[in-house]
Amino acid sequence: MNREQFLKSALATGLAVSVPESLIELAGDEFGISGGLQASGRTNLVVARGVRTGATPARITAAAINALGGMRRFISRGDVVVIKPNIGWDRRPEFAANTNPQVVSALVRMCFDAGARRVKIFDRPVNDPRRCYRNSGIAAAARAAGAEVSFMNPRGFRDMRINGEALRTWPLYTEVFEADKVINVPIAKHHSLARLTLAMKNWMGIMGGRRGWIHININTKLADVARVVRPALTVLDAVRILVRHGPSGGRLADVRTLNTIVASTDQVAVDAYGATLFGMRGSDLGYVRIAARARLGEMNLSRMNIRRVNV
Repeated sequence: MNREQFLKSALATGLAVSVPESLIELAGDEFGISGGLQASGRTNLVVARGVRTGATPARITAAAINALGGMRRFISRGDVVVIKPNIGWDRRPEFAANTNPQVVSALVRMCFDAGARRVKIFDRPVNDPRRCYRNSGIAAAARAAGAEVSFMNPRGFRDMRINGEALRTWPLYTEVFEADKVINVPIAKHHSLARLTLAMKNWMGIMGGRRGWIHININTKLADVARVVRPALTVLDAVRILVRHGPSGGRLADVRTLNTIVASTDQVAVDAYGATLFGMRGSDLGYVRIAARARLGEMNLSRMNIRRVNV
């Protein structure tokens, strides 16, 4: 099926963006991590932490992906890849309102190393898009790594059938569905309404329509969108987390440095683990509970194969 046929199918049926569950063995990497996780019927999740001098966000990100099986597990030669960061706010990286630019650029380079033909970066910011793209550092970092960075075209949203509990249809950005693979790379931070912004919340950046209406019954709507947007890989940026006054922040006193990256093929599992970074459980987040109930992913940490890597 070519991308045009795939898009038509997605528009008609709400087809999810997904990746096969087959694993490939990791032969080795510069961090000394070897051996891919073995399939066992349980969710595989990696938590990589930078604990040594020189453990940059890029190195921590690479360690997490390699421990999960390497980028070639997810990206095939010739793929067109969409990497979806959070670029929602006119904030510099140190304020932890947007995805860390070094995490984004590391993923771009790994995609190209795995054989990707094109890598696209975009988001639907809340603040002025040009200022958000520039001041977040993401546009410059992603372009330097070879990605195509663009502002979202208002004509690029199309009503898609979701058949969720709260959303029957909603305008979503078609370039996400035209891509061969999608990587979701949110930042972990506080949110005044949803409690936390993590992976599923990051899909608001591909939703058209009125944001205010999305905020009504937000937990169910976020889980609904996760029914049709199923990324090949989810990478949670917890290098710095915003613990108060989210989602925009603005005070360094509200930022905590964890030097952590969480990665999995299961976006629900990533959100459930991400909640623990804030002293919460996945079940404390309404959208995680709803998504787990809909069998979109795993919420129970005891049912996951969690691999911890120190860099």
